[in-house]
Amino acid sequence: MIIDSRTMESVEEEALFAEESEEENSELSDNELQEAFSKGLLKPGMNVLVDKPKKCVNNVEGLKQCLADFRKDLPWVERLDLTNLPAEDVLSKVEGKVPNAAKGDVSADDDFQREMYFYRQAQATVLEALPLLNKHSIATKRPDDYFAEMAKSDQHMQKIRKKLISKQMILEKSEKAKKLREQRKFGKKVQIEVMQKRQKEKKAMMSAVKKYQKGMTDKLDFLEGDKMGKDSSQGSKTALNKKGSNAKRKYKDQRFGFGGKKSGMKWNTKESYNDVSSFRAKVAHAKGGKGGKKGKGGKQNKRPGKSVRKKMKARS
Repeated sequence: MIIDSRTMESVEEEALFAEESEEENSELSDNELQEAFSKGLLKPGMNVLVDKPKKCVNNVEGLKQCLADFRKDLPWVERLDLTNLPAEDVLSKVEGKVPNAAKGDVSADDDFQREMYFYRQAQATVLEALPLLNKHSIATKRPDDYFAEMAKSDQHMQKIRKKLISKQMILEKSEKAKKLREQRKFGKKVQIEVMQKRQKEKKAMMSAVKKYQKGMTDKLDFLEGDKMGKDSSQGSKTALNKKGSNAKRKYKDQRFGFGGKKSGMKWNTKESYNDVSSFRAKVAHAKGGKGGKKGKGGKQNKRPGKSVRKKMKARS
């Protein structure tokens, strides 16, 4: 709005004169009141304050001047103003719904609906303004060497950076702790499985030993340890099948007899007397027994006496 300097000066002069006249009137009225009060003319209820009606000034010439300033026909580059409707609601169109803006019932109390209306209106403005700006050779992208002062100081940004780093460290620690807990659970599970497997193998080995002791099997596969498994169990089953289900009874019958008279069963007979197949000369003459001669020379390995041991210790 452009106002003439002459009109501004006249308005200021009138305001100054009005202030001076008000001061003079106030001084005169105060003097008159003091004189009246001294004479005793002032009494309660005699003086009533009356508000003067405000004088409205209708400056037609000034209003016309302002309107002419507003109506100046400037190019769009100087104004950069756009008035348009919001962009088309694509989401509502895809879903087959009629947008509320088309109906004309945009609720001002609904924050989401109101903000979406503003968003679509800004979108339409951008779509219309970018071609115009390019047409008038106005840059719309920031150059690579653009430098601008930051709104926040470096100290403040360093505090924010430290805060973000601390949050990231806390998240990493929590993730590591979570992984460790999972690994411990998995390790404990594997350990339990290994212990159960060992107990199972031990139980199978003990049962195989008992079967061997009772004569139910003649194989020693259980002594191999880890190799014992399906093969040993299958071998024991086949041995039982070969010997029959009453193999234990047969073994006892072979060892203890079939009952009946027991006396005289271990007496020598003519056949047992003549049978020398079980005779061993080394055993008979105590040549290969415990504590016998050892080595090629047949020298007996004797421990030296106490006195000799003392002399040997003294020499050392």
